[in-house]
Amino acid sequence: MEAVAGRFVIGEGYAFYRGPSAGVGEHRHAAYQVTAADVGEAVVVDESGACHRGAAVIVPPLVRHRMPAAAGLRTWFVEPQCAFAAVLRARCGTGVTVAGDLRGLREEDVRFAGRPSGALDPRLLAAMEALARPDVRVAAAAAEAGLSPQRLRALAVRQLGMPLARWRIWRCLTRAARALSEGRSIAEAAVDGGFADQAHFHRRLREMIGLTPAAVVPMVRRSAPRGDVHGD
Repeated sequence: MEAVAGRFVIGEGYAFYRGPSAGVGEHRHAAYQVTAADVGEAVVVDESGACHRGAAVIVPPLVRHRMPAAAGLRTWFVEPQCAFAAVLRARCGTGVTVAGDLRGLREEDVRFAGRPSGALDPRLLAAMEALARPDVRVAAAAAEAGLSPQRLRALAVRQLGMPLARWRIWRCLTRAARALSEGRSIAEAAVDGGFADQAHFHRRLREMIGLTPAAVVPMVRRSAPRGDVHGD
């Protein structure tokens, strides 16, 4: 989705992109991805080269994939602790899954299911809430939740299907994207997100989303004036 016009929304527990894709190289993110085609099919290619196509496609967290160029796509990124992620987790295994019935998925459907899932251990949710603050370390969050750091990490992998470290990077990217939507420069957004520098921000965003910060800027700023950036 490089250098294309589109709409990018940042919500609480999710993000949403609507627009064309100019083709995205291999990447893997710390969220469930649902990509739906307005017309025709959405196409996702996994790292083995297998092509998954359908009206909508689910990509679980940490699954490496790429997306060929396409027009008229709607893509949701849903954090693994959310109620809607629990629905997606039940729908797919460890690989890319075609889910044609999700073509009609609306942004509102995901927004209202962005709350934490009641199926997750409340101690894990408490620790994640603490870790959403950039200055909190894992040991402190674990203690706040009544767990050892080792137990917390193991619980996250078991229930979320991914390490907490990857989720924290995703949260850093979310903070940085919000900063961009508010008019900050890429360098300032990198600092707000908690990255070491602008190059670190660029590398992590490219790794997890397949986009550069420069490509994200016009999308988030185009969306912000319409009141579509949530998470206050």
